[in-house]
Amino acid sequence: MRITPQRLAVGLVVLISVGFTVFPVITIARLGGTPGLVVLATCLPGFFVPFFLHLRSALRGVEPGAPTVLLAVEAVAAYAPIPVLDAHLEYLGYWWTGTPTILLGSVLLRLRPPAALGCLVPMTAAQFALGWRYATQPAQLQHAFYQVVTLIVTGFVIYGVTRLVVVSRELEQARTQLAEAAVLRERLRISRDLHDGLGSSLTAIALKGDLARRLAGRDPDAAGRELADLVQVARDAAQDVRQVARGYREMSLREEVRRGTALLAASGVEVQANLADLDLARPVDEALAWAVREGITNLVRHSRATTCSISTSRTAGTVRLEVVNDGAPERAADGSVPGERAVDGAGPTGPRERAADGAGLAGLRERAGGLGGSLRAERTPGGGFRLAVEVPA
Repeated sequence: MRITPQRLAVGLVVLISVGFTVFPVITIARLGGTPGLVVLATCLPGFFVPFFLHLRSALRGVEPGAPTVLLAVEAVAAYAPIPVLDAHLEYLGYWWTGTPTILLGSVLLRLRPPAALGCLVPMTAAQFALGWRYATQPAQLQHAFYQVVTLIVTGFVIYGVTRLVVVSRELEQARTQLAEAAVLRERLRISRDLHDGLGSSLTAIALKGDLARRLAGRDPDAAGRELADLVQVARDAAQDVRQVARGYREMSLREEVRRGTALLAASGVEVQANLADLDLARPVDEALAWAVREGITNLVRHSRATTCSISTSRTAGTVRLEVVNDGAPERAADGSVPGERAVDGAGPTGPRERAADGAGLAGLRERAGGLGGSLRAERTPGGGFRLAVEVPA
């Protein structure tokens, strides 16, 4: 049988309880007569049943609360035999030494800290008085202090062992939750990277495939070049998938602008790129590169743009990227876009693709927010669309 921390704690508390009460119980049972037997028959269950109920509740993580009837019963069972057997000290044994110390463990476990510490004061005074009362000269003071130390140490040992079990279990649960959260974050990272990366590559593949199909009849050489580009884009996409799986993906703003410019030129969009000469940290450079990729992908898939500008600037410690186009059409009541560019020859995009577009902007907002930046996606007065990302440099 595996020894768990909870079983070890219960075993230790039982050992303490038996060790403190076995001698007075034997003495009272043998020499106490009828009064002693009555005390044992009533006070032992009245003391230990509430005590172990409190212990079980504490081990289950029940929060401390107000005093209860069970705690009052346990207190009465701990102190009632003392005046009953006061005239027969030889029968009393060390009952008053053991039960109050165990009672203090229940008090610390059951009551909130202010109330528990408030009970500690009268219990300490009572234990000192009992130690003085039942000790023989000349060791009364020494015996009284010994009883006080025994009370405090035993009570806090019971409390500490129990709390240690609860805290260790909570720590294990927290570790499990952290592991689950790490798995969830990794799934979200893979989902986001696949959407942001493959979305652009698949759009380029569809665009170049459609262009090659149209050119095949009238310009085979140009169609061949487009097919060669399509093959290279497919290879890059496969490499992107491997990098996403390994968790390592290096992006470059200038490289994404170069790739995006070629994609837009192939789709008939005039591009103006105006990148400031900035020395950017890698996280900032990668965040802006993702923004360029997402902006261009959405432009090719969802707009009727004829021009696009990509620019970066730096002001007051902030880097700003803008991707602006002139073709953001109004959406119909059903969410469709009349005349929306079809990159695969299948007509306008549907609700699922528009939802993925929203997921892409959400991913960009998450990347920018992780660096302390912000993202704005808005229509311009001239009927265009602006994607602006600002991050601390």
